[in-house]
Amino acid sequence: MYETINLTVGEHQYPIYVGSDLLSNADLLRPHVAGRRAFLISNETVGPLFAPTLRQVLTDVELDEHFLPDGEAFKTLDRVTETVEHLIARGHTRDTTIVALGGGVVGDTAGFTAAVYQRGVPFVQIPTTLLAQVDASVGGKTAVNHALGKNMIGAFYQPQAVVIDTDTLNSLPERERIAGVAEVIKHGIMADKTYFAWVEAHLENILAQDPEVMSHAIARSCQIKSEIVADDEKEKGRRALLNLGHTFGHAIESALGYGEWLHGEAVGAGLVMAADLSARMKMLAPSDAFRIRSVVEKAGLPAMPPLQVVDQLRELMSRDKKASDAGLRLILVRSIGEAVVVPDVPEALIAETISAREALCGG
Repeated sequence: MYETINLTVGEHQYPIYVGSDLLSNADLLRPHVAGRRAFLISNETVGPLFAPTLRQVLTDVELDEHFLPDGEAFKTLDRVTETVEHLIARGHTRDTTIVALGGGVVGDTAGFTAAVYQRGVPFVQIPTTLLAQVDASVGGKTAVNHALGKNMIGAFYQPQAVVIDTDTLNSLPERERIAGVAEVIKHGIMADKTYFAWVEAHLENILAQDPEVMSHAIARSCQIKSEIVADDEKEKGRRALLNLGHTFGHAIESALGYGEWLHGEAVGAGLVMAADLSARMKMLAPSDAFRIRSVVEKAGLPAMPPLQVVDQLRELMSRDKKASDAGLRLILVRSIGEAVVVPDVPEALIAETISAREALCGG
C-alpha cells in the first residue's frame, strides 16, 4: 500500500508516492521512465544498495549508472560537468530519463544535470534519506554549491515523479536519520500547529522509525510543501516560507565548511535561532520559542551555532539569496503554525541572536 500526493505546478503535474517496498514495484516505476534508456545517478554509498533492485525491475530499460562520491562537499559544478560528460560519452539523448537515487546532494545534482543537459531531459526522484524525502525531492529546486555560498548555481526543474520508499530509511546511519527530522519539525512550525504538536507527541516513534508513524510524517510534510509549491513555484511569495531556519543554517554550513555539519543539523540550529529572533522582535511568545528549542534538542539536533563560527555568520547571511537591496529578509515565526516573511530585520537584533548561543529562546 502507498499514498499518492498529486502536485500541480503550472502546466506540469506529477505524483509523489509514499509507501513501503516501492522500489520493487515495476507497475509504479516503469510508466515514469519515458523511453527505453535511463541514466541512474546515485552515490558510492547508496548506489550499490539499491541500484540492483532498480535494474531487476526496469528489465526493458537500458540503464546506465553513474555514482558520485558521497557528501555535500561534492555537490559542485565540477560534478555536474563530469556527469554531463558521461551522458555524452554514452550517447544519451533528450529521450533519456535521469533517475536520481540518493539523498539531497544526489537529488540536487541529478536534477540540475537533467535541467541543463540538452536543454532539459525528464527525471525521476527516488530520495533515500528522510531529509530528501520530506524536503529536497519535492518542488523542483535543483542546485549545486559555490565556494561563496550554498545552492548558488541552480534551476527550477520539476521531476516526472517522486518515489519515496520508506524502507530505504533503514539503511541510514543514526546521525542522518536525526538530521532529517529538522525538516519535519520545520513544516509544523511554519504551517501546521496540529502537525507540530503531533511531532512533539510522536518524536520518540519518529526517532525509532516506526513505519506507520514515519509514513504519516513524510506524507504530511510532502502535502504541506506541495500546497505551497503549487501556489508559488519560483519562490516569489509563499514558497519563501519553506526557508525557515535556512538563512542561519546555510551560514553555519558555509562557515564550518560543507560536510562538517549535515544540512539538517544546521537547519535545526537555524530553527532555534529564527525562533529566538522572532521572540526578540516581539512576534513570537517566549513560551513558543522555548517549545521550538525543546523539540529540536529532544530530537538530538544542535540548538545553537558552534562557537568558532559566530563571528562569520552575519557576513555570510548577508550574501544569502534571501538578502534584498533593502536589507536582510528573513523567515520568522508569528506563532507555531504560522511563519512570515520579514523584509528588513534590524542587524542589531540579528547580532544578539547570533551571539546568544546557550541563552537562545530562554534556554
